[in-house]
Amino acid sequence: MNPEIYHIPANYTDAGRILGVFEIRNVVEAVLLALPTLYFCLALLPLALKAKLIVTIVLVIPVGGFALIGIRDDSLTRWLKIWRRWRKRRRILYFRGEVTQSWD
Repeated sequence: MNPEIYHIPANYTDAGRILGVFEIRNVVEAVLLALPTLYFCLALLPLALKAKLIVTIVLVIPVGGFALIGIRDDSLTRWLKIWRRWRKRRRILYFRGEVTQSWD
């Protein structure tokens, strides 16, 4: 065996992921967002069981799916941190020059 050759397994990118697709951080965020939504839908809605299930499915699946996917391959908290930093550091540019019009 040549010491210069390294064998990389086919699943090396699966490390730190659940089912090889979702990052652990995204799964934790999805659970933290979906469980309270699930609880409030089932406990507080004054509807029949069938209607509660339909409303719960309509709300919980998109919330959990959005948290699993994230924004631009980032988790929601990481994206929110970047967005807050951008909002804090942005500046407004003012034009301080002179506007001249030429109608020649």
